[in-house]
Amino acid sequence: MKLYIGNKNYSSWSMRPWVLLTDAGIRFDEVKVRFDAFTPESSFKRTMAAVAPTAKVPVLADGDLVVWDTLAIAEYLAEYSARHAADLAADQQSRGAQLWPEQTAQRARARSLCAEMHSGFGSLRSHCPMNIEASLPEVGARLLAEQAGVRADLARVVAMWSASLHASGGPWLFGASFGIVDAYFAPVVMRLRTYALPVPADVAAYVERVAARPSVAAWIAGALAERDFLDFEEPYRKSRA
Repeated sequence: MKLYIGNKNYSSWSMRPWVLLTDAGIRFDEVKVRFDAFTPESSFKRTMAAVAPTAKVPVLADGDLVVWDTLAIAEYLAEYSARHAADLAADQQSRGAQLWPEQTAQRARARSLCAEMHSGFGSLRSHCPMNIEASLPEVGARLLAEQAGVRADLARVVAMWSASLHASGGPWLFGASFGIVDAYFAPVVMRLRTYALPVPADVAAYVERVAARPSVAAWIAGALAERDFLDFEEPYRKSRA
């Protein structure tokens, strides 16, 4: 199994399946395709066009099967883990946990949250792009003051996380197991940290638990090790310094 990803510092969509695979202990080979530009003739686009029709990351290749789109990859991995539950349970490096909640109603709610993230939160995405190595609290404060959409998106994140943590009892959004929905919101956790967006104590504690999760911490370490600066991904900085 191979997972094609972009730069760890910037690629929020790549982060989700990488964290999920790593956390679940599903063995895979990482293929990083560095962002250089997103024009058709760029090295990134030419490389990814040979892998998937979207010419985007992430892409999961399992033998001859190619799965693109983060949510489709998450669903495939849930089915994969169910089919190979016995093998994963026997593997000491595998967590062998349920990726979606086991209970039907909770599973439907978790899918709803992921789908909402997949298609929504446009203001938070556009104004607060993922940039793990940066610390931009002054930008976050300005955006909250100036951008109603960012305020609305942040309020919705707080509401959904608080409700889920209260209903499940934590420590994760749907109880004892870190699952697809937690991996799906890991890039939002990165944004909250980079831009120092204020959240209530229960949400702040969840943010720190996610950041400290070994799979997430490993992604963060990889992002910090890149030491790459791409001006087209950097609306708020002119250099890494």
